Amino acid sequence: MPSDAKILIVDDHEDTLYALESALAPLGYRLARATSGDEALKEVLRGQVGLLLLDVRMPGVSGLDVVRYMRRVEQTQRIPIILVTGFGTDAQLTSTAFRLGVADLVVKPIDPWALRTKVRYLYDYHQRFLWLEREVRELRALVKEGVPPESDHARFDPRVPPGRPSTVPKRDQSA
Repeated sequence: MPSDAKILIVDDHEDTLYALESALAPLGYRLARATSGDEALKEVLRGQVGLLLLDVRMPGVSGLDVVRYMRRVEQTQRIPIILVTGFGTDAQLTSTAFRLGVADLVVKPIDPWALRTKVRYLYDYHQRFLWLEREVRELRALVKEGVPPESDHARFDPRVPPGRPSTVPKRDQSA
């Protein structure tokens, strides 16, 4: 699904940013980078981020702090986040991450093939979700305006057969 949304890679180590960019480049998605939690939040709030690949431990604003903030802001609540850690996982980190709605938690060193598979799936799923959300909003607006489905102004799914009724038949109330 074509989109201009980018994948934001956030890590405070240049070599890790380069390795993650190299692993994801074959997917063909737009990639952006940030070197701190503050920088990541600014980029996410500018919009057009379709997925966040986020280091857990960074100086200043940590990866978990970024996730906490994003989950409180409506425009960023649903962006999929993959947390990356080089320090292994423990029960508390795992529990906190998934309770905050993180899509996945991966440990360095990262298998590039597995990372690409996860990123492709989460990014594409999120883009489809956003597309469906827009379609529902548009269709609700048409219904609210009272535009019949066969109208020139209405957009409809080509899978729906032509000549479908524009209104739902009323049930017989006498029965």
